[in-house]
Amino acid sequence: MEEKNPKWLDWAREIQTLCQTGLAFHKTKFEKERYERLIEIASEITALHTNLEKEILSKIFMEQPGYATPKVDVRSVVIKDGKILLVKESTDGRWALPGGWADVGDLPSEVAIRETREESGFEVKPVKVIGVFDANRSGKPMEFFHAFKIIFLCELIGGEAKTSSETLDVNFFPFEKLPPFSDNRTNERHIEEIKKHLADKFRPAWFD
Repeated sequence: MEEKNPKWLDWAREIQTLCQTGLAFHKTKFEKERYERLIEIASEITALHTNLEKEILSKIFMEQPGYATPKVDVRSVVIKDGKILLVKESTDGRWALPGGWADVGDLPSEVAIRETREESGFEVKPVKVIGVFDANRSGKPMEFFHAFKIIFLCELIGGEAKTSSETLDVNFFPFEKLPPFSDNRTNERHIEEIKKHLADKFRPAWFD
């Protein structure tokens, strides 16, 4: 059964989201002040339940511009000799599909190509969307902000294994001997859908 977020997290997220949108469309300084105070409250709630400082959280929440929308995380599935490419994340020492946040102006496929090159050293060509996942409904939310995850099946076209400032190791693993996952980036749910697509090339893209 899918885990639910703690209520404090749901409340803090909703307050921050409403205030972000409100600050984008406020008409008076009084509205602006009220929204800024509510963002402080969302920061206080989050700080109370985490090891993060309220001032840092407030700064992060205030820096989110415009109408509140989900962030986009793009991941690449690269297969070689029946093994799947994974990178060891420097943040937690666990493994994930190569990928990362999309930048403004990026094509989704360009993110897959760039992030795979930067994190693993390999050159790839995206050929199919395996799925679009709601990253905040997998039991372990990606982070405070809502996010969608797009997973591409990619063709390996060149390069060689190379680590980066974000990765400690790069390797191909057989599906029956996968290492511990960095769950917010890659988890068993994603792997199961990947295996289904590899077994059936005509399988349509999964989506939440």
